[in-house]
Parts: sequence; C-alpha cells; structure tokens
Amino acid sequence: MQRYKNSPQSLTIDYLTTMAGIYLHIPFCKQACYYCNFHFSTTREQQSLLVQQLLQEMVLQQGYLAGQSISSIYFGGGTPSLLTAEELNLLMDKLHSLFKIEKNAEITLEANPDDLSPAKLKELSATGINRLSIGIQSFHEADLQWMNRAHDSRQALACIKDAQAAGFNNLSIDLIYGGPTLSDEGWQQNVQQAIELQVAHLSCYALTVEPGTALDQFIKKKKMAAVDNEKAARHFEQLIKWTAAAGYDHYEISNLAKPGWHSRHNSSYWQGQSYLGLGPSAHSFNGLSRQWNVANNALYIKSLQQGIIPFEREVLTPTMMLNEYIMTSLRTSAGCHLSTVLERFGREKQQQLQDAAKEFIDKGWMKKEQDILILTKEGRLFADGIASDLFFD
Repeated sequence: MQRYKNSPQSLTIDYLTTMAGIYLHIPFCKQACYYCNFHFSTTREQQSLLVQQLLQEMVLQQGYLAGQSISSIYFGGGTPSLLTAEELNLLMDKLHSLFKIEKNAEITLEANPDDLSPAKLKELSATGINRLSIGIQSFHEADLQWMNRAHDSRQALACIKDAQAAGFNNLSIDLIYGGPTLSDEGWQQNVQQAIELQVAHLSCYALTVEPGTALDQFIKKKKMAAVDNEKAARHFEQLIKWTAAAGYDHYEISNLAKPGWHSRHNSSYWQGQSYLGLGPSAHSFNGLSRQWNVANNALYIKSLQQGIIPFEREVLTPTMMLNEYIMTSLRTSAGCHLSTVLERFGREKQQQLQDAAKEFIDKGWMKKEQDILILTKEGRLFADGIASDLFFD
C-alpha cells in the first residue's frame, strides 16, 4: 500500500471533458443486508471522527482534479442518510470552499426509507442536496425480510411520497429482481408501483451472490436457495418491456430514466470522465491512473490524522484504457464508437475490434449503426461476457 502526504500530480488527457465528479463514501449502516459486499460498518461510534477526516482528505486532494469544474457530487455508502444535517453542512461547505462546483451541479445522497421522515427530508433539502437515490429494493414485505432490510413495505411507499412532497423531483430508487421470494407477478407490481409514483429514475439490479457475503454463506450451508438465473433473465426482459411502454429510456444496463432525468454522476463514470473519491474504499480516476483508499475505517482515520492518505494506485496502460472504454460504453445505449477507438487508440485497434464484433452481430446480440456498436435487447443479457470477449490482451 502506498501512503502519500500529498496527492500524486494530476494528469489529464485531451479526450476527457472539463467536467468532473466527486464521490464521498459514508461507510455506516444500521444493519447488514445479506447480499451486500460494499465496505461499511454497523458500529457508528467513529462517525463524527470520520467526517472530520473526510474534511482533511478534501484539503489534501483539492489539486487532484486540476481545477476542473465539478458537475456532480455523490454521497454513497453505506448509508449517507445516517449523517446529521450538521455533518452534511460541514462537508458541503468544505466542498464549496475547495472546489469549483457548478451552480446547477447534481448533488445526490443515497438514503434508506427508514431514515426519510418529513423532518429529515426538510433538513436534507436545506443542505443543497437536490437528488435522492433511495434503496427501496422491493415494495413487498417478504422480500425485504429475506434481504434483512431495515425498512418495511409501508416505509418503502411512504418515503417516496414524502420525498416528492418535500420537493425532491429528481428521485431515483433501487429495485432488486430475481430473488427467491419475488414472483413474476410481484416483480410486475414493484415496477408498476414505481411507474405509478412517477419516479424519475430507476436502478434495477439482478440479485447476485458475492463471495464472503451472508447470502453466500447461507447458500453454501443450504439455508437459502441458490439464485435462479433464468428467473433473473426473465425479470430483466420484463423490466425492459414495461418501462419502455411507460416512456423510460434504458440508457445503461441497470439504469432507466424518464427523458432528461439520467444520472449525471453515474453517466460520468461510463463516459470516462475524471472523478475524485473521498472516504474509506473510495476510488478516484484522472484519466491516466486509478487509485483507491484503504477499506478500513480505523486505518483511514488514523492515517488522515497524521496527514496521510492511505491508498493504492494503478497507472493505466493504453490497453487497459481501451478495455475500460469497451466495457463501459457497451453498457450504455450510446454504445461503443469506433471513431472514438480510432481517435484514442489507433486504426489497428479499431479494425481489430470491428472484426471481433462480427461474431456478436451475427448472433443478433449486437448491431452496428454507422460506426457505433450497440448491444441489442438480447445482447444486454450477456453484456459483461461480450465485453470480456472483446478485450485486448
């Protein structure tokens, strides 16, 4: 692990835009969901202390984005809605004092339904948060209990209505499909409920079994049924059909939005824009290198108290950059632009990629529109596998 008292020299490359994002990882949760493999702690004694070190890290990293304008800020976790209004205001004030934040910047906070009382929503609105991403996961009690979520179905419904009443029109919710307690009918009810509530943005994920999670252990010990991949594929196809009929853009594999409500922050990741990650386990990217902070709250706090950012860094080779572009672009409805590959990586790589894509075009999993490679509805089911098959060595 590298430990630097100053951030490495910021580098930019000409194909990146001048807009950038900032991500803050808030690693605290009330309880552990069985499927989750993100870095978090259910012990919150260090919350106030960690916020102070986030402020310190901002100071040390204020040169990382080399003066680029900040078009989006994202509080992720963990559960950022556990932060107090005072803590959020401290973080927001410091961000504005150190970085060039656009006046219309998208500022998102991930939240759990059980945290979003009308009083809390009023506090959040006053901090400058203008977008909420709520971890609904399901509107059915059986699903929520199976996942070990901290909220119930009543709170799942109420928090959306309360958030909209508080003026949060830029609202996203998470839904999980393919779980053993979720029937086809139940999945349709979940999606239809979101549509009827006029939620602007949906992030929908297939239930996956990540190594080391409680779900992984339960399945290995046969305390829970294994994930049904056929059901998950069926739910994905149904999702595409129902949301398209309701006017949503399926603009990324797991993300759907009404026109004009795409996630600006997440889109910046898929477009290869620069971003600064703050907090334990947070990642940063400046176009030529990627770095990630230690996933340990105590070590993160101790290091920052000494003026040291504990992180590891990886310098990206041209091949790594190309593979990342293939992977991220194919996940989006914008697709992989062969002209972009030509401009960034040369004619030989462009031709090799075009030749390799013919296999998937012939299968009906991909189409070529002018110079753009785009996955078809069928191809989206195999997006990760197709991208890896197209990777360069």
